[in-house]
Amino acid sequence: MMEIVSGKIRKLSDSQTMAMNQKSSDLQAKGIDIINLSVGEPDFHTPPHIKEAAKKAIDDNFSFYSPVGGYPDLKQAIVKKLQSENNLDYSPSNIMVSSGAKHSIANALMVLVDEGDDVIVPAPYWVSYVELVKLSGGNNIILESSIDNNFKITPEQIEDAITPKTKVLLLCSPNNPSGSVYTRDELSDFVEILTRYPNIFIVSDEIYEHINFMGRHESIASFNEIKDRVVLVNGVSKAFAMTGWRIGYMAAAEIVIKACSKLQGQFTSGPSSIAQKAAIAALTGDMTYTRKMREAFKRRRDLVTERAGKIKGMKVSKPEGAFYIFPDISHFKGMKYEGGVIESGNDFCMFLLEHAHVAAVPGEAFGAPLHIRISYAASDAKLNDAFDRIENALEKLK
Repeated sequence: MMEIVSGKIRKLSDSQTMAMNQKSSDLQAKGIDIINLSVGEPDFHTPPHIKEAAKKAIDDNFSFYSPVGGYPDLKQAIVKKLQSENNLDYSPSNIMVSSGAKHSIANALMVLVDEGDDVIVPAPYWVSYVELVKLSGGNNIILESSIDNNFKITPEQIEDAITPKTKVLLLCSPNNPSGSVYTRDELSDFVEILTRYPNIFIVSDEIYEHINFMGRHESIASFNEIKDRVVLVNGVSKAFAMTGWRIGYMAAAEIVIKACSKLQGQFTSGPSSIAQKAAIAALTGDMTYTRKMREAFKRRRDLVTERAGKIKGMKVSKPEGAFYIFPDISHFKGMKYEGGVIESGNDFCMFLLEHAHVAAVPGEAFGAPLHIRISYAASDAKLNDAFDRIENALEKLK
């Protein structure tokens, strides 16, 4: 029988983050008290001045199609943000706005990658990277890291992975799911190699820029030797608690922006007009709310790393950014409970969901099977409750 669904879609995996979130919702609908630490979004509300800007945009009748690549005033706000916060000089012609940072990454990969090209993806990686590479026709070249080196790859790993087919290096700092942050010196070592390979582009996902506990954010786009080959991706979702507003952007060479605009013009056209006006207020307004969020996340980071670190057999590193911990749970492999056996991160997460009523995401989704991702985008009280439950449930493992 002829397949109805295309091969490229059959090759895709379902999002395990969304799957675990759905399982949590299903159990909650049955009246079970689930603490959901699986979803990657701030638990704060969008700041009032941003919401007011959206309301004004509605009253001012911004209800028509927006330009494919975004409103000129939003592009200008992005240019000013990159100049003032990152010391990066771009013009509006180097900027494109999309419906979320994920959309920007998808655009970049579809534009840069031909069938059979290699894309270097450091692991652990965000769940959608490898799937978007598949959609673009590329081959995922995974570079492994471990908790022992804070989930960072080395320059030697990059150089060893490069072949004549290599087209893109995908970087994410601060990283989802590990929370690791590359220093300027570490990025400089990468640049030293990349300058010798002028055909390789770098897609740099910097969406967690403002949730960085290490001080000033460092972008690989700040190295002039390779700036014209960097596609810098960012957005308003994490820094301004605007996940549902769906505004992301990229800064890149004009040839990349024009190609992405052509693609976006056929797929989605311009992003939401109202959300764009809200994004202008976010990028040009007071950052006090963002700083308070970062302080809260840092406090929670300290709380969950301390709690996880006290659990016998759970190995955890201290994240330098984002709002996740990514513990190594290999100690529990082979342990049994009520007829079940822990063989993977997926088994461990299902055990936690069923016996602790806590939702996390299995490491398989991020290319690290004996890990789990726990989001600490929740109140201190919920986090303490969750770890009380986890500790009690793990006593059932033998």
